[in-house]
Parts: sequence; C-alpha cells; structure tokens
Amino acid sequence: MARSGVITFKGNPMTLQGEELTVGSTAPDFTLHYYKDGMQKLTLADLKGKPALLSIVPSLDTGVCAIQTKKFNESLGALGDSINAVTISRDLPFAQARFCGAENVSMQTASDYQTGEFGAAYGMTIDELKLLTRAVVVLDSKGTVLYAETVSEVTSEPNYDAALEALKNAS
Repeated sequence: MARSGVITFKGNPMTLQGEELTVGSTAPDFTLHYYKDGMQKLTLADLKGKPALLSIVPSLDTGVCAIQTKKFNESLGALGDSINAVTISRDLPFAQARFCGAENVSMQTASDYQTGEFGAAYGMTIDELKLLTRAVVVLDSKGTVLYAETVSEVTSEPNYDAALEALKNAS
C-alpha cells in the first residue's frame, strides 16, 4: 500500500510505503540491528515489559536527525531504566555507534538497513528515497501503540512534548 501526500521532503511531496500506524493498535514485530561488542539484534519482544519510545529518523548524519536524537537522549536520561528508548534509522549500525560516541548519546540506536522490515511494517519508508521518514512512536509495556506522529515535513522536528507526555502516561 502506498500513501501519497502524507509527507513532504523540502517541500516536495513524497510517498510512504505501508499502512499508517494507528493509536490503539498492536505494534508490528520487527528485527533491527545494532553494534555493541559485535552485531546484535533488537526485536519488539526485547522492548516489552517497559514503555518504549521509538524515535525514527532518516539519517543520524543530518542536522535535524542529530538534534532529534540528542533532545530525546537528554529528555529521557532522567527516566533511566524505567523505559526503553530507541532511535531507528537505516544508517549502518557502525555509523550509529560512531555518532553516539561522538555526540555522547547513550540512547539505544538500531538499524533497519538489512531488510527494511521495520519501515514496511510501520508504514514509514519513503518510497522515493528508500529512507525512513521522521516519526515518533510510543508503546506501552505490552506493545500497544499509545502515540504515533509522522512529521509532515521530513526536515522539521517532531512534537517532543506530546511524545514525552504520552511516554509519561504509559504503563
């Protein structure tokens, strides 16, 4: 399924592949990869048991994506181990690890580079760019979607306050 007119990139209309994620739905399963002492896998099952914030970005090597990741990292630091927080992009896991080290980001990162499964299941792949769009998803401890924002202009920042409020109200 293709969804046109949902987002723009620098003012140009883009097409998202997949169905829109809706509040109240069960989050689709996924397998992402990250680098920590070797390649590792991250799945939805790994996040269950705690509320989770998924910060989705096109690439950590761009200004707005770096800002989004650093803002969430700073805001969520006080919550410690009571939540799961993951920045997801299609950057290689090695590049994600390098970014986190260079920017002092402790937030988990994970990559959808191998199969694009996450982007397809969550309706977040920009067809024309083969990148993930900018979005934020908050899940409760059982994997139910409590909040889902797909930012209409990919070069704009998300609504941090709304996402953080949804996370604070999650169980």
